[in-house]
Amino acid sequence: MPAPVCLIENSSTGQLQGTKQALKILSQIDQPVVVVAIVGLYRTGKSYLMNKLAGKRSGFSLGSTIQSHTKGIWMWCVPHPCKPGHTLVLLDTEGLGDVEKGDQKNDNWIFTLAVLLSSTLVYNSMGTITDSSVQNLHYVTELTEHLEVKAGDGNLDISSEFARFFPSFVWTVRDFSLDLIHDGKPITADEYLNISLKLKTGSSRDVKTYNLPRECIRNYFPSRKCFVFKRPTSDDKMKIIEELTDSDLEPAFVEQTKNFCAHIFNNTENKTMKGGFTVTGRLLGRLVETYLDTITSGKVPCLDNAVLALSQIENSAAVQSALTHYKEQMKERVSFPSHTQKELSDLHGLCEDAAVRIFLERSFKDEDQRYQLELMKCLQKEYESICLKNKEESEKCCKALIASLSRNVEDKLSSGLYMEIGGYKQYKSDKECFIRQYKDTPGKGIQADEVLKEYLHGSETMGNMILAADKSLSKQQKRIEEDQARRDAVEQDRRAMQENQKLLQQLLYDQERSYKQNMEQLLQKMKQDQQHASKEYEKVLQAKLREQQHLLESGFHEKAKKLEKEVRRLKDKKEETQSRSTLSTAVETVGNVASLFLPGIAGRALGLASSFFSRLF
Repeated sequence: MPAPVCLIENSSTGQLQGTKQALKILSQIDQPVVVVAIVGLYRTGKSYLMNKLAGKRSGFSLGSTIQSHTKGIWMWCVPHPCKPGHTLVLLDTEGLGDVEKGDQKNDNWIFTLAVLLSSTLVYNSMGTITDSSVQNLHYVTELTEHLEVKAGDGNLDISSEFARFFPSFVWTVRDFSLDLIHDGKPITADEYLNISLKLKTGSSRDVKTYNLPRECIRNYFPSRKCFVFKRPTSDDKMKIIEELTDSDLEPAFVEQTKNFCAHIFNNTENKTMKGGFTVTGRLLGRLVETYLDTITSGKVPCLDNAVLALSQIENSAAVQSALTHYKEQMKERVSFPSHTQKELSDLHGLCEDAAVRIFLERSFKDEDQRYQLELMKCLQKEYESICLKNKEESEKCCKALIASLSRNVEDKLSSGLYMEIGGYKQYKSDKECFIRQYKDTPGKGIQADEVLKEYLHGSETMGNMILAADKSLSKQQKRIEEDQARRDAVEQDRRAMQENQKLLQQLLYDQERSYKQNMEQLLQKMKQDQQHASKEYEKVLQAKLREQQHLLESGFHEKAKKLEKEVRRLKDKKEETQSRSTLSTAVETVGNVASLFLPGIAGRALGLASSFFSRLF
């Protein structure tokens, strides 16, 4: 993107809506995204920092008057400078508290969307962190009115649930002119922020008002960072700051800006959804649409509902993508008829394995493995169709070959040459000759013996007529020839039956392999999902333990005691995510359903799964 575009704007009716141009851009990004959103009061220099993150001096509109320039939410997608294969998505929001706009509700939704869409949220303010600047962040205290974690569930500890998926929090303080000293000792910017977020003791209304935004920031955003910036240049030059180079700016400001950018680039994680599912640009666009549709309908965005809605769309697309890949690869690699069923089976195994991998890389929250089972069924149906075509092409090829090689025999039959004395000996010799040629000809496929058997059965009556008409043979010789013909027919039947049995065994093996491939990859993915969920809970658990320790040290013993219950709940949840019972349930579910369309694993699914299930752990 050479320049930013508007992602979310106000419609003519005052409703927030996504723009087609931005959503189209996001739909074309299959890479994981790192999303940085900046919020703050209008005219505080938010856009300048976002331009620096994009590596540009201009892009997001800066302006030099008291009017707010950025309206809605603007987006700039650039290659991530430190993470190959990732896209950095920068979101610049319109200034909060714009007196010309005067719409508190719009500000709340802009702030809420910035929280929902980002992996790092930057809050930008001017001067110093005072009680007034903290109170200006009252939007944090109102998030519970604009967000639900799970629809209709009022029993959740909302702070823990928010902390699981909320972005990391960075407070940038612009035009900072004080020395970072507290109680006569130098402190860091992070310590300065923590001091500013300290709670007051007491239970008066004023104390509660003072503490509320601080408690919300501490509880909702376990990862917090602060940067202070000196004033970059003189008032006159501030009007043309887009045109200035680093050499025109205060060296301290340039260094502080570099440190800020380095932190964002190196510490901002991939955007994930609740449950630890990685978000791509395509998914981010769908998240935008889902949240905006909910807001427009007058409802409150629900995180679980959003994940569920997206999973249904994305999982259906993942099935189609995997199936399309399988079809294209099989079409490209298979030559009909295949020499053996194993040859076709091996290609199927490779293409199926790749298809399942594609599905699992794209799918998420596939509850009861509904979509993976759908893919398994579709792949099996497609493979059966290919096997049928392979059989038909082999039959066609073999019948054409027999028709060509037996033409000499058929011509002599038509002219009656085999009905003369000694004709049976000649007929037998000619037939054996073309059968040898038939067997020696490559490329017949899997129906070679079956088609030859059918031909020989069809010519049996004519052979008996020729034998009966041959006056050169005695009755004894004719009986010997009849016995030999029957033995030959039985042998050919045996060969054809053996060919069909091998075909059936290979198909059953294919079904067993299909199940194993699916289960091995599924269990690996589920184990990774468990690790992500465990990591989520561990992050929140450690934050709660730190907060509990801080409360104890600050004399808030009652608050610390209340927090102990939530700490125990988080520990239990973490242990629950690491349970093997979830994985074994998935194995049983897939095995039971898959056996309905994979008879080769009927009654054996759990036994087949147990071996690689144990290896996984």
